[in-house]
Amino acid sequence: MKKNAKDIRSKAFAEPCEAMLAKKGERTLNMSANPSFIQNGQYNIGHICTRLQCDQGLSNKTALRWLGAHGERVEWTFGDLEEKSSRFANVLQKTGFSAGDVFFIFLPKIPEVFSSFLGALKARVITGTLFSNFGEDALLDRLGDAKAKGILTRKSYLKKLLRIREKLPDLKFIILTDVPEHQAEDILSMPVLMQAASPSFETPLTTPDTPSVLHYTSGSTGKPKGVLHCHRSVLIQNRTATEVLHLQPDDIFWCTADHGWVTGTSYGIIAPWSMGITQVHFGGAYDAVEWFKILVEQRVTAWYTAPTALRMLMREEPATFSQFDLSKLRHVFSVGEPLNPEVISWGKKVLGHDIYDTWWQTETGAIMITNRPGLPIKPGSMGKPLTGIEAAIVSDKGEVLADNQQGNLCLRPGWDSMFISYFQHADVYRQKFRHGWYMTGDTANRDREGYYWFRGRSDDVINTAGHLVSPFEVESALLEVEGIAESGVIGAPDDLLWEKVVAFVALRKGYEWNRSLELKARLHVSNRVSTMATPQEFKVLENIPKNKSGKIMRRVLKAKYLGTDAGDVSTLDSI
Repeated sequence: MKKNAKDIRSKAFAEPCEAMLAKKGERTLNMSANPSFIQNGQYNIGHICTRLQCDQGLSNKTALRWLGAHGERVEWTFGDLEEKSSRFANVLQKTGFSAGDVFFIFLPKIPEVFSSFLGALKARVITGTLFSNFGEDALLDRLGDAKAKGILTRKSYLKKLLRIREKLPDLKFIILTDVPEHQAEDILSMPVLMQAASPSFETPLTTPDTPSVLHYTSGSTGKPKGVLHCHRSVLIQNRTATEVLHLQPDDIFWCTADHGWVTGTSYGIIAPWSMGITQVHFGGAYDAVEWFKILVEQRVTAWYTAPTALRMLMREEPATFSQFDLSKLRHVFSVGEPLNPEVISWGKKVLGHDIYDTWWQTETGAIMITNRPGLPIKPGSMGKPLTGIEAAIVSDKGEVLADNQQGNLCLRPGWDSMFISYFQHADVYRQKFRHGWYMTGDTANRDREGYYWFRGRSDDVINTAGHLVSPFEVESALLEVEGIAESGVIGAPDDLLWEKVVAFVALRKGYEWNRSLELKARLHVSNRVSTMATPQEFKVLENIPKNKSGKIMRRVLKAKYLGTDAGDVSTLDSI
């Protein structure tokens, strides 16, 4: 029997979360008051980001400026975005997609990503995005687990899909963006389909609990899990764009995140376009000079990027940036891995701006704890919870811990962008909710002023000789050592200490690893953090492995050190 959106909602979300919490006599979900952009009960993200903006008089305003890696330029108004997304919604309906079916986008950052993403959401199709560098195993894991009915990709990626096609019995359609005619009954041309489709689409009334976006986690243990959200996530994505990113109607916004990552959809598509903001998107790879040209030439006023990018910029010669006038740039934000104090100091000195760190997860769907304009920055802290978000440091037994005590970082369930399921894995979803809290898997502490301080993933914290050491604190200290550009710290088994601290470092240009630099690093960590946190071993790498959100892949480092399987590494990337 075919599952529709209502079935998915009731089975994947209502029982694991609402019923589970209600049985314990704890708070169930509360819907926030509807903002002005929710009209006649229409929560559809695709509609809000396109048709609604046109209805509000923004048809001729630029929505998208896409900059290609080789000088290509595409500019779409909100009217263009409405027409192209409506055509794609009609394409999906004509090819047999209905509400609750799963559709994936497997493309680099090109304009078709945005029209198809919003069009699929208009059609109430569950929409997933995939990194364009995924290999066959990563594709098979995600498409197979989600029972995907269709995928949008380009001709050069087709061979990967055809090699695994027999293992994907639910995959009925492959749509190609760059072929002039259909290749087979089930391998279709997007240009042909779009030309034949109507430019008008009446989005069906979409309730807040209708499933929307599906993102797969990187799979730190076991197979990647599909994190499913619903359309009401737009409420808090829109609100954080105002309250945290401080976006204003005339802003030019640039989010560097790939759409394969939740940041690239929540804040690279949904949040700004739900406000009618002009966005810049770059289709090329990291290049310091090119990036700064974009900031200046596109007159970017708000920039949301990753710690990885900022650390890579730190490795450049300061003179590289002196030629660029960043006077139009008002705010810089970061997401992924917590910002080391050294990065914040560099931003102030070189960019002339504070860098505001934001903390959230794929599962939270939007910013939860954050630094933001108007809140004094404590370098290295996560900031404070967003208004209406209840956070706490909780022990394994469920006790809320006092200030300055380290424990599990938890959130009270009920925020609008909270994930509604690990798709097809309700049992795993239930395990994330204990003692009335959502367990984030991060460890942290809160100081007396209410600022939160990230200490690491709960499985990353190092127990050395009975002392708990935060990898992040050691990494931050190492970045302050002249000559060290990047660092990643793990705990490794040790007969004497239980676990020893092992540091991987990447050096700045012109430096080489020697006994003198090692002693300097040991002494600095000892003085800055503690003697127990001083690394027992150093390993030098050209680059520290990270995923596309900027998170240091410590499990990859640990596997490298131990000579074991690193697990799923499909999201591994340097930027």
